[in-house]
Amino acid sequence: MNTPIYPPDSSSTDLLFKPKQLRELVQGVPWLGELDDDDVTELLEDTELKTLKTREWLFRQDAPAHWLYIVINGAVRLARSAGDGRLATIRCVERGGTLGELSMVSSAGVYLYSAEALRRTHVLAIPARRCREIMDRQPACRAEFMSRLALELTERLEDLALLTQADAMSRLVSYVLRQLPPGRSKSPRVVRLSIPKRWLAAQLAMTPETLSRLLAKLRDGGVIGIDRQRLTVLDEQKLRDAMLADD
Repeated sequence: MNTPIYPPDSSSTDLLFKPKQLRELVQGVPWLGELDDDDVTELLEDTELKTLKTREWLFRQDAPAHWLYIVINGAVRLARSAGDGRLATIRCVERGGTLGELSMVSSAGVYLYSAEALRRTHVLAIPARRCREIMDRQPACRAEFMSRLALELTERLEDLALLTQADAMSRLVSYVLRQLPPGRSKSPRVVRLSIPKRWLAAQLAMTPETLSRLLAKLRDGGVIGIDRQRLTVLDEQKLRDAMLADD
């Protein structure tokens, strides 16, 4: 990979992806972070770049899982079909996020959810077989992979508990708290609300109108500040207290 890579079907205005950028993207995935430079170079030789249009499906639930993906830019909605055929939004994935890992532990070898681009999106596709080879060959990668799956399961269990037991405000506050940068800081911390409001509302099992009302309530109470896609937490303790108050 000695030359820059253009996404398939790209125009002259599209982002030019250089090998260094793609290398950093791969090494930013926690369970691929232990790979040395030669391993990353070898892995990138097998990857493909894919461009998605707004509302285009990257893959569908139950389809054969031949690829894992890393989001380069844009945003992807993960959704799972319920028994009645309706799609439930699980979460949204942005730059650096990965798609399809759960298929690695699926005995059926299929995707366990569907993935839809929320806007023009570029992803890096990695053959699933190469990822399995890496984990077979490198115990550290395998251990981190399993650790990340456990974390994902824990977060989805927390989502389930909130959706079945908590009110709308608690679901919103829990989401904001989980998006905060790690560690404590005396200065206000910022969360980017870069996905469309209606999809965030769907992820939190509420209507867009309810989401707008709750955000306004927190803003008017001096708990948060909102400037377009930037949500600033002005008082984290008050934000946590909002989970205990009635909606």
